[in-house]
Amino acid sequence: MKVMEHKTFIVEDNGAGMRIDKFLAEQDDTLTRSAVVRLIEEQQVTVNGAVPSKNARLKTGDTVILSVPEPVPPEAKPENIPLDIVYEDNDLLVVNKPRGMVVHPAAGNPDGTLVNALLYHCGDSLSGINGVLRPGIVHRIDKDTSGLLIVAKNDFAHQHLAEQIKVHSFTRKYQAVVCGNLKEDTGTINAPIGRHPTERKKMAVTLKNSREAVTHYRVLERFGTYTHVELTLETGRTHQIRVHMASIGHPVAGDPVYGGKKYLASLGGQCLHAYYIAFVHPRTGETLSLSAPLPDYFTDFLQKLR
Repeated sequence: MKVMEHKTFIVEDNGAGMRIDKFLAEQDDTLTRSAVVRLIEEQQVTVNGAVPSKNARLKTGDTVILSVPEPVPPEAKPENIPLDIVYEDNDLLVVNKPRGMVVHPAAGNPDGTLVNALLYHCGDSLSGINGVLRPGIVHRIDKDTSGLLIVAKNDFAHQHLAEQIKVHSFTRKYQAVVCGNLKEDTGTINAPIGRHPTERKKMAVTLKNSREAVTHYRVLERFGTYTHVELTLETGRTHQIRVHMASIGHPVAGDPVYGGKKYLASLGGQCLHAYYIAFVHPRTGETLSLSAPLPDYFTDFLQKLR
């Protein structure tokens, strides 16, 4: 079995006494407990150098090494799904993704994704840099976030766009409705983001194993219990806006993961829309500035608040 990488974990006090399958499933959110059990049976896990039983319990200070086999991704299938294309040429296209659409196939979402739709629309003309499950995908937005997403049609465009994201010359602006009344009209949240220390499928503001994250916000309209804001990303970390706004006590309205007690289920997901994007075209060198109007779910909520 070809191994992609070895992951090493040192068991801390909060992991002592925990079953190894549960421990590893919490440490690595890409694996289910059943997948961990299968890896243990295939002798891809060691504890202090020895292969454990699948129900072994851990002690503080144990060194656990997990060998993750290289996945063999299935081919994503083209599907005739309508796309709202804001811009398109021979190198790239910009799509206005609806809320509820997953960007690329994964466990639990094998079809109906943006990638399935792109394969139907573009055929073979998509960048292959991110592999067969994520062709052309330069950056992503969450399933329940709507808005603009750039797709590269070739590797030349993909590499140039990825470099712009890396050096923060890529402008991305969002609009959101957040809970509560922000004190200031403008502000900046500069707080590192990494994996949540105990809930492995969440991100958090943390100093441990984190990366720099900067979000600028500007108040557009106040409603007392809610605030309509514009948010500009300086960096692009996973769940960045949702984590940052929750960290200052103003989670995005309708956010089921970070909303806490302020979660508004009736919204059907976070009220967050990627409405503006600007970047240098990789072929022409010209700056492209594109925007997408607020979707109905967003404007309907604003209307109710007014």
